Amino acid sequence: MDAEAQKRAAAARAVEFVRPGMRLGLGTGSTARYFVELVGERVRGGLDIVAVPTSQATKAGAEHCGIPLTTLDDTPELDLTVDGADEIAPDLSLIKGGGGALLREKIVAAASARMIVIADQSKMVGALGRFPLPVEVTPFGLAATQRAMEKAIAAIQRPARLSLRKGRDGHAFVTDGGHWIIDAAFDRIDDPQAMAHALAGIPGVMEHGLFIGLAQMAIVAGPDGVKVVERP
Repeated sequence: MDAEAQKRAAAARAVEFVRPGMRLGLGTGSTARYFVELVGERVRGGLDIVAVPTSQATKAGAEHCGIPLTTLDDTPELDLTVDGADEIAPDLSLIKGGGGALLREKIVAAASARMIVIADQSKMVGALGRFPLPVEVTPFGLAATQRAMEKAIAAIQRPARLSLRKGRDGHAFVTDGGHWIIDAAFDRIDDPQAMAHALAGIPGVMEHGLFIGLAQMAIVAGPDGVKVVERP
């Protein structure tokens, strides 16, 4: 299987965990998009569920597929969220946010009784950090926030290379929440828990892409098939 076939295979296995009457969180990204499409097929076949999308892009895709949608205001507790990841560590800690939806993805995941992450096997890593860590920030005081990030990171490990994410138009990438993203390039995050705590305490940081203790299961597809990994 090529990478796209692997993503679809992982999404197909995740659909097996969807039950009638469930309240679902729908993730964002290329792998999650396959999950949305496959859930849509089941909905058109009579499956009764309701879902909360994690981005405007996912909302548009779910509406196109005919999936009934709700919000966390109306449905604050979800049964299951299925989402992709940019990196998956052996303990199922994640880096997410390559698609720019990390804040809403984390809110939805935290509101769910269970989170399943789906991916092709290239996303499995021995340690997090090779993929740049997205950090969602408010535009106000950007330079001060970036300086505080640099100091917080340097207190934990080797400094990271920080860069403001740009959109295709060359201007700052803007999230669905109206924020910007600073990508922190590490070779490796030595202590993800300490890094998560340090970044979360910085005024101006809205959220970071370290998802720790949220995913209970990873469904990973490779050339030899699909495997299910439970959190230790």
